[in-house]
Amino acid sequence: MTGINIDRILELAPSPAYVVDLGRLRHNLAILDDVQKRSGAKILLAMKAFSMWSVFPLISKTLQGVCASSPWEARLGHEEFGGEIHSFAAAFKESDITELLEISNHLVFNSFGQLERFRHLWEKKQGQVSIGLRVNPEHSEGHTEIYDPCAVNSRLGIPLKEFEGRSLEGVEGLHFHTLCEQLFEPLERTARAFEEKFGHYLHQMKWLNLGGGHHITREGYDIDGLIKLVRYFREKYDVQVYLEPGEAIAIGTGLLVGEVLDVVNNGMDIAILDVSATCHMPDILEMPYRPGIKNGFDPLEKQHTYRLGGPSCLAGDVIGDWSFERQLQTGDRLAFLDMAHYTMVKTTTFNGIQHPHICTYEPDTEELKVIRSFGYADFKNRLS
Repeated sequence: MTGINIDRILELAPSPAYVVDLGRLRHNLAILDDVQKRSGAKILLAMKAFSMWSVFPLISKTLQGVCASSPWEARLGHEEFGGEIHSFAAAFKESDITELLEISNHLVFNSFGQLERFRHLWEKKQGQVSIGLRVNPEHSEGHTEIYDPCAVNSRLGIPLKEFEGRSLEGVEGLHFHTLCEQLFEPLERTARAFEEKFGHYLHQMKWLNLGGGHHITREGYDIDGLIKLVRYFREKYDVQVYLEPGEAIAIGTGLLVGEVLDVVNNGMDIAILDVSATCHMPDILEMPYRPGIKNGFDPLEKQHTYRLGGPSCLAGDVIGDWSFERQLQTGDRLAFLDMAHYTMVKTTTFNGIQHPHICTYEPDTEELKVIRSFGYADFKNRLS
């Protein structure tokens, strides 16, 4: 989160609020632009991680399009981003296919069953929509099983044994997605396993999609290694290579601003905030992980240690434990770091808890703009 004026954002932002720093976003896009130009790859925005469409006009100046996991994501990308629309899901309904064939450039199937079931529909769009298959290299690099597409008995991707005796007529590309928040080396190992199993099919393909999970804009990423790998596949197999990171676009761009509502004690000091793990940053519970906080330290490292929790009725709505140099008081503001990706896209209105405002911050002018605020009607309209 270097380069972001967090103190200034805390002064300006309402609470609770997601705030995306446009300067840091431009920084990430410059790195991705360099990768595209030097490697020849096309980079797409994975909307499942970051769908803040008010900043799509900025992102679309650099990236080539979006990858979508549903007709709704594809439609949002088509309406607000433009460029190429690549669509994939573990399984589709016929109505999904009908809608996606009208707005997608690539449509990727997760099984031969779905490929053949809908052949009568997609064959009519050949030349307009390129059809692909997601494969499973059966090479696991994930540390958390819930985020590992190559875990045992995974439903994602077609294993090599399923290709035996199958027709690839009409299929123009292969896609694999196996990583989660990882640097280059896991991709290199996965690509080696993929090529060993599926490389002989690439000679009849037009494109190869290396999926997402690449932390390209994170410090320490081997960008030269990535460029070399992309060039290798392009030159050996004469295919267009795609990358579809989501987090790499948004790494380090976002804060979640919250406010202390109360401080209680039950064996330790507990600060209750207007932001919630389960409602506003559910990966804390799912991964699980402990986010960074501006001026927050490990428990007991500083004089005052607190457990931070949300306002919901869920007993486990706990964000984590931190220590601070001074006591927390009602009304204090806290800034949770790196809260742009997999936050806004995963929020809920559980308990009717207020949804955070969505804001941008322009460091060049120090302008904080509230892009969207949410009210009771947004909560009510999700119910019936």
